[in-house]
Amino acid sequence: MVKHSKFSHIFVDTWGWLALGNSNDSYHSTLKRLYADLHDSRITICTSDYVLDELISLLFRRERFEEATNFVNGILAAAKQNIISIEYIDTNRFVRALNLRIKYKDKPLISFTDFTSMALMQELKINHILTQDDHFIQVGMGFLRVPFDTSVPET
Repeated sequence: MVKHSKFSHIFVDTWGWLALGNSNDSYHSTLKRLYADLHDSRITICTSDYVLDELISLLFRRERFEEATNFVNGILAAAKQNIISIEYIDTNRFVRALNLRIKYKDKPLISFTDFTSMALMQELKINHILTQDDHFIQVGMGFLRVPFDTSVPET
C-alpha cells in the first residue's frame, strides 16, 4: 500500500488517530493496514503534543472512558518504544505557527493546532500527512495526504 521509497516520515493528524482508534470508523481497516505497513517499512510516524491534545479531548467526549484511556495509553507506549515520535511545540515552533496563522489570514477555518502541525512539518521536512483535512492542501505548502487524493480546490 505504501511506497516507502517515496518518503521516510509521515505526520499523523488528529483525524488519523481518531479513525485508527475507532473500529466503527469507515477508514479504520484501511488505516490499521496502513499503520502496520508504515511501521514495517520503517517510516517514521510523527505527531505532536498539540495533535494529542485535540485527540484526547475528542476521545474522552466521544468514546467510553476505558476505550479512550486504552487508546491514549497505547500511543504513549508506542512513543516510549520509539515506534512513533511525539514532537513538542516549543516557543520557536509556536511563533512559526503564529506567523503562519497571520500569513493565511484568508483562511480563518484553519485551526491553530493545524498551523502548529504545518510549522513542525516544514521544520522537519515532512511532506506526507495522514489526514482528511483539506487545509493542509489548501495552503499550497506541498503537503500530500496519504493515502488520499490531494486535488482539493482552493477555498
